[in-house]
Amino acid sequence: MSDTPETSSIATRAAAQTAALGTLAEAPPADEDPFELFNRVSGAGTVRDPYPEFAALRAESPVQPLDLRAEYAIPDDMEIELPPAFRVLGYDEVVTVLRDGDTFSSAGYAMSMGEVMGHSILEMDEPEHHRYRALLQQAFTRKAMERWETELVGPIVDGFIDAFASRGRADLVRELTFPFPVHVIAGLLGLPHDDLPQFHRWAVEIISLGVDWDRAVRASGDLREYFAGILAQRRREPADDVITVLAGAELDGQRLTDEDIFAFLRLLLPAGAETTYRSSSNLFFGLLTRPEQLDALRADRSLAAQAIEEGLRWEPPLTGIMRTAVRDVELGGVAVPAGSILSVTIGAANRDPSRWDAPDRFDLFRDPQQHMAFAFGPHMCLGIHLARMETAVVLDKVLDRLPNLRLDPEADDVHITGMAFRSPASLPVLFD
Repeated sequence: MSDTPETSSIATRAAAQTAALGTLAEAPPADEDPFELFNRVSGAGTVRDPYPEFAALRAESPVQPLDLRAEYAIPDDMEIELPPAFRVLGYDEVVTVLRDGDTFSSAGYAMSMGEVMGHSILEMDEPEHHRYRALLQQAFTRKAMERWETELVGPIVDGFIDAFASRGRADLVRELTFPFPVHVIAGLLGLPHDDLPQFHRWAVEIISLGVDWDRAVRASGDLREYFAGILAQRRREPADDVITVLAGAELDGQRLTDEDIFAFLRLLLPAGAETTYRSSSNLFFGLLTRPEQLDALRADRSLAAQAIEEGLRWEPPLTGIMRTAVRDVELGGVAVPAGSILSVTIGAANRDPSRWDAPDRFDLFRDPQQHMAFAFGPHMCLGIHLARMETAVVLDKVLDRLPNLRLDPEADDVHITGMAFRSPASLPVLFD
């Protein structure tokens, strides 16, 4: 098992040096907008709809061999030994992988994301994962969630809507769904408002490691230094925020070290804000492109919860995650050798026709069933309740404050795009 993360690291570093949906000859310019760069290497503007390909592969077999050299656009003349790899596409097979952390390890992230995030719950297996998750969970209590909803999330969303409510038109992505989640995360951490642009930039640079490794490592160090100053201040003067809770969290005599806290804070913004912005944008796209369902939701707000879940099933913000097989195993009738890298395609699992009728259709009237947008098993998203609450708030506020909301009929080809991360680039809307 010890050789597998190292092999994964080699592949990731090779990809970082050579590939971004094709081969990159050079690192991008230092002054390139990290948001645009991240979207581009995630397939925005080039991958419109990966689901037909997922469906065709899944129909052949729910577990498919994956050519890592082709996947990462590694040049033929680069000598590198790659492990076997598979794409997991079927719902049942994805559930099996995510539920069984003993057989399918998360430790491979240590040599990729771990090098910029630090040692976080993303890469931990049991029992370490359970201990740290229990400590981190102390910052996300039900009582805290209720307070954040009324004192933080609601006012932030209202503030953004205030800026365009009298105009009769807006771009819901650029003016609402993109900026509001990062303001929520910053509010949870008690960060100064003036620090938000730089904080957001660092966080996006970190998750762009697949195309500019050096910039990601530099951003990681900058964030550590930034958080170190804030953490030291919170230890001297506790405040009513997540950083203070983490600084004092204790379970059975175990506490989080400073490095544990820095790792979690580095992970929090891309894991929280980035996915919430995309999932809420995808939900609005689904509703706006199906006006009859938007009208039904306006008339009956009790449909909001199932609308949110259907949006997550239909277009999850992140289409896949990674695991490593630690022993020989059969999955979906396919022999998977120990050491294999598994690309767990949660987007494909969410549209498995054995689980959902007409799975490519957004339909808020479906009977709710477990989807994989928040992953599953031990690593199910720690912020699942926060993400659902934020989306419920923004949906409710938009319906309350933007009557007769509709897509701008003059908008040009509005659609969801991307491969790894998916969302619409813009949502031009009109309202009365």
